[in-house]
Amino acid sequence: MPADFNWAIGGEAGDGIDSTGKIFAQALSRAGRHVFTSKDFASRIRGGYTAYKVRTAIDPVQSVVDRLDVLIALTQRTIDENLDELHEGSVIIYDGDRSTMADVEIPEGMIGLDVPLQALAEEAGGAIMRNVVALGAACAVTDFPIENLDSALKKRFGGKGEAIVENNKEAARAGLEYVHEEFDHEFDYDLDTTDNDYVLLNGDQAIGMGAIAAGCRFYAGYPITPATNVMEYLTGRIERYGGHVVQAEDELAAINLALGAARAGARSMTATSGPGIDLMTETFGLVATSETPLVIVDVMRSGPSTGMPTKQEQGDLNMMLYGGHGEVPRFVVAPTSIDECFWKTVEAFNFAEKYQVPVYVAADLAMAVTEQTFPPEAFDMDEVEIDRGKVVDDDSIDEWLDDKGRFQPHALTDDGISPRAFPGTDQGAHMSTGLEHDELGRRTEDTEMRIKQVDKRDRKVETAKDDEDLSPREFGNSDSDTLVISWGSNEGAMIEAIDFLEEDGIDVRFLSVPYIFPRPDLSEDIEAADEVIVVECNATGQFANVIEHDTLTRVKRINKYNGVRYKADELADRIKATLESEEVSA
Repeated sequence: MPADFNWAIGGEAGDGIDSTGKIFAQALSRAGRHVFTSKDFASRIRGGYTAYKVRTAIDPVQSVVDRLDVLIALTQRTIDENLDELHEGSVIIYDGDRSTMADVEIPEGMIGLDVPLQALAEEAGGAIMRNVVALGAACAVTDFPIENLDSALKKRFGGKGEAIVENNKEAARAGLEYVHEEFDHEFDYDLDTTDNDYVLLNGDQAIGMGAIAAGCRFYAGYPITPATNVMEYLTGRIERYGGHVVQAEDELAAINLALGAARAGARSMTATSGPGIDLMTETFGLVATSETPLVIVDVMRSGPSTGMPTKQEQGDLNMMLYGGHGEVPRFVVAPTSIDECFWKTVEAFNFAEKYQVPVYVAADLAMAVTEQTFPPEAFDMDEVEIDRGKVVDDDSIDEWLDDKGRFQPHALTDDGISPRAFPGTDQGAHMSTGLEHDELGRRTEDTEMRIKQVDKRDRKVETAKDDEDLSPREFGNSDSDTLVISWGSNEGAMIEAIDFLEEDGIDVRFLSVPYIFPRPDLSEDIEAADEVIVVECNATGQFANVIEHDTLTRVKRINKYNGVRYKADELADRIKATLESEEVSA
């Protein structure tokens, strides 16, 4: 048996695929196993193929691979969609009593287990539990202690009463016992357990958790896939710390509400996806010109326009770097893993207030919906530091008053950062406007002041480059002549791809870049390499273009834009093929 085990359930939207997958992932996590999940779902409530895949091992797993060991197939299409990942010895659990599965064909070399899921569920208390019966059957196939599944079922259904929990436990055992009694196969799978304790969460949840830890006290947003879970996580939690969540009528209202809260002195955030970022762009300019700290999360999906709302892409980079009329100072931070979603959100709030700029947190669908296990210490709240920047109070405001005793919220400074006074600060009354302004915040068309204010705002970026550690994360062989560069959620797949490449005698150095603007200077790294490859999920190589602009060096590109995230083994194969090619993309 391989060190990792891959399981999936698939069917139609509305079949409870997501909740079933989460239950199994939670059971594995509670059994002390590492988990990495992935989802394939259509942008509709009912109908359309959907699947939930779980990869698990005793050691950490950071990607999906092209292999399925056990598949729960609720439809024939589930088998067809996953045929390339099934292998000799794969187990397919299905319900042959269902009319859609009566003539199911099990591929040669694979083991088909015809389990009457619905009938067994009805005996246990209701047909709605048929997927739980399938989970019990999977426990039988993998020799996985069903007590761990009991724990996950209690967590999932505990709020509905003990009777519901017990019915689900009975349904799971019905599936387990049916496989034991009706099939005498010697299955190749044995899921060991440990005493380790892990946290299981996805990227949206980690962003929400990071926001609360960072002191965010106001969130305004409008539901949009795949960013909605940020708002869902915060709702009911942020209130415990004196915060508020507001569901606005649209994205325009959301960012304006968040701007208002930030002007009032609260750490404030909004989250959306591509179409919402488009709508927020006008206010984004006001945020920057008024020098208001604000965090904006863009959970990217396939675009443009409505695009494919439930599919993966990193196509918004240009929008975050350059979107908006005029020249707008902004920071762009791109978490590279789910745990980094937590830490980079904390950092985004510090950047926003320290430099008084809007800060984009660039996440994406693959990261947002993926659930992964981490040890609790990965989110050590004692390590969270809060930097509110150049805030003045009643005792320190005097040095920022002009000769008439007026506070200067846009004072010209060497580092580009002006003082900030919260409402209620004695002598701190001031105004800010989207119009160009003087040091007092009053509108001006004076040509010299215009130049001074633009230059002042731009100096913030240079100050950050000097003061902040913007280093990339490095993996692989630091002495390799092959340099791979990527950003965002591709990191996990690339780390595991390094292991596949090493098996073929290929070593690479991998730089994962979490700071897109300001960003590290990679000129020396690129100059030292014989081959440079940039990996990203978009069609035009948006980050590759940035790197070529910065370094005046052509790079090779690996791009994926079919709506599906990179898999580790797939990425290793594409890197090998790219190294064998002599072409360099224009």
